[in-house]
Amino acid sequence: MFKARLSVYVTMVSPTNAFNFTPLLASCALVPSNFAMPATAPLEYEGSASVPLAGATTTETSHPPGTGNAFKLRYDKLVIAVGAYSQTFNVPGVKEHAHFLKDVRDARAIRTRIIDCFEQANQPTLSDVQRRNLLNFCIVGGGPTGVEFSAELHDLLHAEIERHYPSLARMAKITLYDVAPNILGNFDKSLAVYAENKFRRDGISIKTRHHVERVEKDRMFVKEQGEVPFGLLVWSTGLAPNPLIQSIDSLEKHDKTQSLFTNQNLNVITKEGHADPDVWAIGDSASIKGQLHPATAQVANQKGKYLAQKLNKIVKDQEHTKPFEFQNQGSLAYLGDWKAIYDRSSADTVKTKETGRVAWLLWRSAYFTMTLSIRNQILVPTYW
Repeated sequence: MFKARLSVYVTMVSPTNAFNFTPLLASCALVPSNFAMPATAPLEYEGSASVPLAGATTTETSHPPGTGNAFKLRYDKLVIAVGAYSQTFNVPGVKEHAHFLKDVRDARAIRTRIIDCFEQANQPTLSDVQRRNLLNFCIVGGGPTGVEFSAELHDLLHAEIERHYPSLARMAKITLYDVAPNILGNFDKSLAVYAENKFRRDGISIKTRHHVERVEKDRMFVKEQGEVPFGLLVWSTGLAPNPLIQSIDSLEKHDKTQSLFTNQNLNVITKEGHADPDVWAIGDSASIKGQLHPATAQVANQKGKYLAQKLNKIVKDQEHTKPFEFQNQGSLAYLGDWKAIYDRSSADTVKTKETGRVAWLLWRSAYFTMTLSIRNQILVPTYW
């Protein structure tokens, strides 16, 4: 955490006033009682340093809510950490008719839509075909987010929905789509197979090597399947560059992801090949040139801690030349029914793999320790 001093003026520019703990967004969308718990205060500071909040993601101009007036912000040091948007691959209709899972507002919208689907399906005037169409829940994207959302939805259907809509719950169907030959492509193959087998036992349909061609209201068209009606479509197929990053043309970018290139000290690199000593970029909006890191919260978290240490050194007029080094702590994915997978086969220290209840305990304990306030450390396990 950046420790502000009286001589330091910190300005945070953000479209929201809360921090999303993204690893818990899937469960946040579907927990039975309170789904807003992953949001917590974005910045703690010491002393009397001012930490005002502006209203949009931009470094120089922004539009505060309700004013419509742009203003300029000048800086001595700048940290770009605007994240990324959901990748749609320009599939027609996705932005208009699919749900994404990037923040708490998305989680609220998804939960509301699920309840609406069951309320509509409960109407006596509908046929069973119409009910099944409404209760067909489709998830596009076989990465950790799509898999965990499918698992959490399965838990919700069997733990809560089944009690209130017993006949409708039996009609509900969960289908996970991906263009790749297997889900969880970044995990060890044996763990991905374990996840696929568990999903099939749970009745979650997995359709790999399937390509969505377009999406319309309440239906999508899949190349290998034809027309697929749905009540809810959740789209989780990777990351697209933030519009702010797209608008920057003076810095070097990754050809494929369009993220900003940085050196090992996380300074951005100009198109002339020089590192800017006063500007850093972290998170999904940046990547270290010559290195390949997964696009996960783990990487962003470590970069944030590294940069906080560097800025604290700068404030004290001390040198901090140690380059950033990513420490791979492994990957986790929840599979439902208190089971998970834990992959440390590519970790930097102890290499291991875990499945089932042990992995679930590791999954819960890891994210529990990362919540940013004592209040949430008490309340989040309560909602689990």
